[in-house]
Amino acid sequence: MTTPSTAPSGNMKRKMKSAARLYAVQALFQMEHSSQTVDQVRLEFLDHRFGEIYEGDEMMEGDVDLFTKTIEDAVAWQGKIDQMADRAIVAKWAIARIDPTIRALFRAAGAELVNSDTPPRVVIKEYVDIAGAFYPDGKEPSFVNAVLDHMAREARPEAF
Repeated sequence: MTTPSTAPSGNMKRKMKSAARLYAVQALFQMEHSSQTVDQVRLEFLDHRFGEIYEGDEMMEGDVDLFTKTIEDAVAWQGKIDQMADRAIVAKWAIARIDPTIRALFRAAGAELVNSDTPPRVVIKEYVDIAGAFYPDGKEPSFVNAVLDHMAREARPEAF
């Protein structure tokens, strides 16, 4: 006799990974603008964001492992990630001059490009979608796509 699986379906797993990536960008942004450590922000997000009700809307349950790994890797590899982003930014702007939300996005995506098995095109698509959510009417998603493509080719040239 088989029992129903309590594991999330494939579509739900993708949504949970997407939510984890969005939360990672938000957490990295928050860390940059506060004196909170990665552990403090991680606990806050796990306690108050994942699956909670916020301003009348239920927040999506996220993939806790992906969220945790992404923010920890973004902090651990920040120097390398920022250098990759600097080299990828065509306008010759240092990453410090980039909008803080975009900078957090580059760091989260960079963490996955540097230290995960997720295919680069998946990482790029996910973070371009996040940029589109933050900037629905702007040029930022195209900018993010171009920079992440460059970063991915540097981080994992064997994937191209």
